[in-house]
Amino acid sequence: MQAKGIEKEMQAYFMQLSIAEKKSVVQMLKTFLQRKSKEPSVTIEDYNKDIEEAMAEVARGESYSHEEVIKMSKNW
Repeated sequence: MQAKGIEKEMQAYFMQLSIAEKKSVVQMLKTFLQRKSKEPSVTIEDYNKDIEEAMAEVARGESYSHEEVIKMSKNW
């Protein structure tokens, strides 16, 4: 769908909302835009640390095989 079509559809839906619902949608949009404009919440150092910790867990045998996860997921 092209941008103009999306905007028209959004406006049509928005006009059907109550004032309280409109306020809620506007707040949601603000939240999306604020998150988009912020720096990444995880630094590269933290990311690399998490990777190293995960690799250490695997080395210690603290992990599940693909087959084990499939078996476990059948009980979810």
